[in-house]
This record gives sequence, structure tokens and C-alpha cells, in this order.
Amino acid sequence: MLKRAYARLIALAGHPQAPWFLAALAFAEASFFPIPPDALLVAMGLARPRRVWFYALICTLGSVAGGALGYYIGYAIFNQLAQPVIHFYHMEHAFLTFQAKFARYGVDLILIKGLTPIPYKLVTIAAGAAHFDFWKFMGASLVTRGARFFLVATILRIFGEAARDFIERWLTLVTSLVAVGIIGGFLIIVFL
Repeated sequence: MLKRAYARLIALAGHPQAPWFLAALAFAEASFFPIPPDALLVAMGLARPRRVWFYALICTLGSVAGGALGYYIGYAIFNQLAQPVIHFYHMEHAFLTFQAKFARYGVDLILIKGLTPIPYKLVTIAAGAAHFDFWKFMGASLVTRGARFFLVATILRIFGEAARDFIERWLTLVTSLVAVGIIGGFLIIVFL
């Protein structure tokens, strides 16, 4: 099943509209969609290695723009959805503590978590919910998302076909490790 999905992804990577799909996926993942754009970025980079830097830029800009939507969701809608639950469980103090911690460590959190397998939408929505400074959020998002996607692009440019061979040979193991990383990321968020 994974091999078939990988083959479809490689085919999609060669589609003329693939850069638009990549931008849309990066945008959606940063605000509400569960699937990260990395797989499509890798497939596109392997299909057209000379354009991998351009694809990393598209991915970065799409993700940062989607992060702005995630921030808005946390800023404008979170209170309407979560405030009644916070009040019901008498967790007003805990939420104020969360906002204070985010105000103090927000840039560090954004920079660290933007590089990890933790879904970035959680960071973007939390930043909005904490009413973290929007422009600091955008700057940190640009740095961390750019670092992540350009790191992937660099690996693809350096290793090229060897990266493709590795992915094709170890796809199941890699996806399993990514799943463990995502679950670990959720656990880190819960216990931080």
C-alpha cells in the first residue's frame, strides 16, 4: 500500500500543476490539514532536482501563509470554542499560565517545534490563542519553516539518487519512525 502511494506521489510530482499542489498542501497543513507537505516536496525534488530550491521556497511561503490562518483560528475562534470548556473545568488559571509561558518562550517554542514532526498547526493555533505578537510569530515561522524545507532541499541536492534509493528501500521503516515521531511530538506538547 505504501509503495503504491509513493508511486502516485512521484507521478503527482511530475504534474505541471505540482507547485500549486505543494503550496496548497503547505498552507493547509500549517492551519488545519493533518498531512505535512514534506512527502510531496521530496517527490518533486527527486523528480526535478534542479528546481528543489524553488520548491522549498514555495513550501516555506505556503506554510507561513497557512500559519497566519492558523494564528487567526487560535486568536479569533479559539475563545468561542474553547472558553466554555475552560470555564466548565475551572481551568482559567491554567490557561492564563499557558498564555504567560507562550508570551515568555513563544519564539523559542515556534523555532523548535517548527523543525520537529509535531504538527505545525498546533503551534500556529496556540500562538493565536496565547495572543502572541503576530509579527514575531510570522518572523519565527519564516525562519523555522524555511530552515526545515531548505534542509530537505539541501539533502536532496546533495544525495539525489541515493536519497531516492533510500526512500524506496526503507519507505515502511521511515514512515513508521515518522509516525512514532508525531506521537512523541503530541506527548511532548501534552506534558510541556
